[in-house]
Amino acid sequence: MGGVPASSLVEPLAPGSVVAMARDPHAYASVHERATRAAFAERIAALKGLAYRGDHDASQPYDRPLYFVPSDTIADMQEAHALGITGPHDLFGGVVPHPFVLTKAITHPLVHADAARPVGWSDDFAAHVAGAVLTGFTAFSREDARAAGCALLRLGAVRVKPVRATCGRGQQVVADAAALMRCLAPMPDAELAEHGIVLEENLVDPVTFSIGQVVIGGLTVTYHGTQRLTPDLRGDQVYGGSDLWLVRGGFDALLATRPPFDIRLAIDQARLYHDAVTECFAGFFTSRLNYDVARGRGPLGQWRSGVLEQSWRVGGATGAELAALELFHEDPGRGRAHVRCIEVYGNADLPQDAAIYYRGEVPGIGMLTKYTVTDPAC
Repeated sequence: MGGVPASSLVEPLAPGSVVAMARDPHAYASVHERATRAAFAERIAALKGLAYRGDHDASQPYDRPLYFVPSDTIADMQEAHALGITGPHDLFGGVVPHPFVLTKAITHPLVHADAARPVGWSDDFAAHVAGAVLTGFTAFSREDARAAGCALLRLGAVRVKPVRATCGRGQQVVADAAALMRCLAPMPDAELAEHGIVLEENLVDPVTFSIGQVVIGGLTVTYHGTQRLTPDLRGDQVYGGSDLWLVRGGFDALLATRPPFDIRLAIDQARLYHDAVTECFAGFFTSRLNYDVARGRGPLGQWRSGVLEQSWRVGGATGAELAALELFHEDPGRGRAHVRCIEVYGNADLPQDAAIYYRGEVPGIGMLTKYTVTDPAC
């Protein structure tokens, strides 16, 4: 099998507990999300040499310290500190000072100096990441969104992106002002004011790279890779997995593998973006970071590359991240790994070396299997 059973790694060596935690029970109520997160939390507990204690229950006593595996980035500093989460070694994921920071809203500047903005907005961040993102704007009012869209339409087609949607859901491409107005019309003013909307140059035939890093205990793994889409049983194109190349160590270790130019550029852009978040949003920290970087042809036909969005929580690539951490944990002399995490719908045939971490029925969709395959030659 391609993975290592969590129970076979180490016996608990120190006091402490690992717990899973649902940040938003309504958004993360699906059985397969809860089961996947629980499986990941158990494997993380084994890597840390701690006991896994299931879902967090504030009324229950636990061996301290507690290590959390939350379903989403924590956007409440006071809550994080009350739980004992004060740094990246206290959770698998991240903590941000304001809710908008965990969304793609931070990626672009506002359309003008007097534009609507949430408390805590940083104009400095847009200046820091100007060379690492595509051309675009974030808007927190209908009027600002119209102004931003019309300014971008002078360059070509514009992609309109709801900031809380994932996997490209809800995005629309508009080619003229009339289409822009139709796109914005159904969006509630309250939703725009609270969460914002992103308007961005549209790339033709883009390739999306995943650039990320995970830190658990004394192990750091950094990687680049690509995502794949797969049809679900309704025919919709959804996330189908990631193909990751991982190294022991940080971004310098990843660059030392001499990746091709387009991947090296994506790594540099993700690193710049991450450093800018750290500098511009006081209180931010994370132990798991993943940045989507797209490369494609811009509206004028030129090659463009930029960070689309960030993830500081359990994500689609986490199965591969943990598989690599387990390999490095088992073999201290190992420096590289090539791991694929795959999500497939229906009763598909699986490879012999598949390490399954979820298999079950998804209500309204059908059978879903999540597994990893590790390249033994790497």
